[in-house]
Amino acid sequence: MKGYSVVLVASLLSFTATAQEAAVKMAPMQMPAMQMPPMQMQGGKPSSDARDPDYSDGVPASTLRGMDMLDATPQAMLLIDQLETTTGHNGSGKAWDVEGWYGGDTDRLWVRTEGDGTTHSVEQGNVDALWYHTVSAYWGTQLGISQDLGRGEHRQWAAVGVEGLAPYWFEIRATAYVGASGRTALKLHAEYELLLTQRLVLQPEAEMSAYGKSDRSMRTGAGVSDVTLGIRLRYEIRRWFAPYIGVQFQQQFGGTASYARSDREAVFDRQWVAGIRVWF
Repeated sequence: MKGYSVVLVASLLSFTATAQEAAVKMAPMQMPAMQMPPMQMQGGKPSSDARDPDYSDGVPASTLRGMDMLDATPQAMLLIDQLETTTGHNGSGKAWDVEGWYGGDTDRLWVRTEGDGTTHSVEQGNVDALWYHTVSAYWGTQLGISQDLGRGEHRQWAAVGVEGLAPYWFEIRATAYVGASGRTALKLHAEYELLLTQRLVLQPEAEMSAYGKSDRSMRTGAGVSDVTLGIRLRYEIRRWFAPYIGVQFQQQFGGTASYARSDREAVFDRQWVAGIRVWF
């Protein structure tokens, strides 16, 4: 029994010595202090190895045809919004509203014409040639010239206006005209498209014309000349081709109404319309 005690004591002494040596070896290591460079806010002069602003990294554009982006390529469009026949108190007639443009996202040449008449003659109308410049995502300015058509003197006007998409998807156009001898005019147009189905579209619209001076040759008076309210229902057989039917109401005011009465024409006219809408 005494011999076993001696062996146990020797084993404990050996284990203690081994644990002390291990503790010495596992003492905390002295790490050198890490020096961090001072932080700087973004900005200032870029470093020599910074990425190119256009992310090309110095690689030139490809010379292969068809490999370039088309975001800056000029585009063109022709919209025959209204090409119709009308029937009202003043008889039957024809009417048109056509516009087309050519250019890019920012600047375009914009040509617009509208009017009405009979099968063989133009009663009244105009042609506008405008430079359209985008000023925001939904609006642009227009600057150019306008030429009157139809009866009376064929006057020329300088035209300036805005056109765009208002909240709730109303399409708005406002154009002011300045002519010779201090003549001025203003036209306001608003329309909205309501999709009843994917192909059936209801399109209400409103238009107002006003003039600064009375013009006997054009049969228009000073102030608000006329207001037209209309609604058209079209069916898009193809997205680019749609026949339509509708009705519109036109009311003349002031001096324009007086000219209409002297010419034995109706001051208020309700017209039934039928036509086609085409775009390319």
